[in-house]
This record gives sequence, structure tokens and C-alpha cells, in this order.
Amino acid sequence: MFKTIALFSVLTFLSFDVFAAKPVRILVITGGHGYNKEEFNLMLESLSPVIVWQVAEFPAAYEMFLPENRDKYDVLVFYHMWQTITDEQSVILEDCIRKEKPVVALHHSICAFDDWPGYWEIIGGKYFLKETTYRGIVFKPSSYIHDLRFTVKIVDPRHPVTKGIQDFEIFDETYKDYYVDENVTPLLTTDEPTSTTVIGWTKKFGKSKIVVLQSGHDAPTFENPNFRKLLRQSILWVYKK
Repeated sequence: MFKTIALFSVLTFLSFDVFAAKPVRILVITGGHGYNKEEFNLMLESLSPVIVWQVAEFPAAYEMFLPENRDKYDVLVFYHMWQTITDEQSVILEDCIRKEKPVVALHHSICAFDDWPGYWEIIGGKYFLKETTYRGIVFKPSSYIHDLRFTVKIVDPRHPVTKGIQDFEIFDETYKDYYVDENVTPLLTTDEPTSTTVIGWTKKFGKSKIVVLQSGHDAPTFENPNFRKLLRQSILWVYKK
């Protein structure tokens, strides 16, 4: 049985093959949005033994960004839509990422922290829940549509995140009219008209690599072998120095 980790709980990683190389430890951050936990956890379990995982849910997850807790994991995987953050918490989280911890951000994570532009700069994008002026541009609220089948196109098949993956179909939720920083490196695109064109990208923030995958709504995506491969390769690539 999979359990979300609470504040001050003992954080124990899942078992892995003792004969395998040291696994990459990911800390999956959730909160602020419901999701299919059973299917999502099965996807995470499919990453083992190369990658092992634990889950921390906001607001308790803030404790894991403190300097004394950062040696308990190697990579942050965002799957949250949390909004509330204090000035102190934002400084600690930004410092955690800038200095030490790379990030893979999935799906509704680009909708998070509606009033903290620093987060948008970290991940290089933002789904706007309300009309917002950012960098002198007025953005209307973004939109979404559930349950569409569309094609994910690989921008650069030689990139470590997309290596070995060809264009593929996915059944997922699309986002439209969200902000993508012009300085990111696109990894995935789509010609689905209900979606913004760029649906996957990478960038740097301080010392850390960042990968954003817009897809990831529910079981059909969690079970998709190409999405699982993208997630695995994203984690391994951001981890690699």
C-alpha cells in the first residue's frame, strides 16, 4: 500500500535490487489537485530499480526543501498545483533548486503558485488561472480540454530526454494559451489546435536542469510506455551532472 508522507514522518524509500547501481532518489511533490494515486504510483513503481521514489504533499512538503533535509533525495518531481507560499518558503524553495536540486515538472504543476512569478521563472512556463500581466504582456486565462487523443511530436530525437522515442499518440488533457519562456529549449510539440504548440521543454535554473512535460492527467498517460520513457529519461538526465 502506498502512503503519502506527512510532516515529520520517517521517509523511507522503496526497496530496490541491491545488486543494481545506486538508484536516483526522487521526491514527488503533490498537493492542491486531485489525481489517480493508484495509477500514478504504478507509473512511479515502473521506474525502479534505477529510480526510487517517495511522495511529500504540500504543505508538509515545505520541510523537505530545508537545507538539513536536502540530502534525502536527488531530484524533485513536481506533480502539484499548490498556491499558498510565504516569502520565507519561496526563498528556501528557490535556493533548494538553484543550488542543489534539479526538477522534472509534470502537467498541472505549471498551474501552481499563481502569485509567485519566481516559480514561473524556475520552470519556464505558467498556466494562468486569471488575467495576468507578466513582463509587460497581458495574458488572458489559459484553458483546458479533457480526454483528447493527439500526437506528441519529438523536436530533437538525439536529446537524452527524447532519445529512442518517435512521435506518438497520447490520450490526455490539453492546455491552451499558457506562457512558455522564449529561452527554453523545446523538446515536445503538438499540432492539436486546443493546445499550446510547445508541450515539453528544458532549461537551466542556477546549477540545476529543469524539464517540463505538460502531459500527465490520468491513467491513459501514466500507462503510456512513451510517456513513462520520457519521465524516466528526464529524471536521469536532470540528475546527471
